[in-house]
Amino acid sequence: MAEVMGGGPRFIADTMLGRLARWLRFLGYDTAYPEVMDDALLLENAVDQGRVLLTRDKLLAERARARETPVVYVLSDDVRAQLAQVYGEMRLSTEATLSRCSICNIPLERAQKDDVRGQVPDRAFELHAEFWRCPGCGRYYWEGTHVNGIRKEIDGLR
Repeated sequence: MAEVMGGGPRFIADTMLGRLARWLRFLGYDTAYPEVMDDALLLENAVDQGRVLLTRDKLLAERARARETPVVYVLSDDVRAQLAQVYGEMRLSTEATLSRCSICNIPLERAQKDDVRGQVPDRAFELHAEFWRCPGCGRYYWEGTHVNGIRKEIDGLR
């Protein structure tokens, strides 16, 4: 897992793009995902927070462009194609991969191995030396077998 990197675009995704939001978080990008929010408020949040709006709604994308708000009109229903589109259009980096909580979007903090005993499965504790914790939701992370699949998907973007 990478250290948290500064800079880069910040995103806000509409309700149709929850899986894409999670993948952008895997890449280390601050990606807000308000599950239920009307279009006007979503657009206002994008403007107020300086976020790039990600949407599958063509009319919302047009409204964002009219307000000169950065927007990516996502073309596909397939999350891999969505991620490839945003990655390419926004010229994203993979330097901060796995540095942010995929659930609540907060940057992860390194956790001392002794502090995670009893908080993670015994097998994970035995097999891994490094752990991270989300200060928001308290979830623990380590480089388990699922990380290889995530990295393989991300490597396919390069």
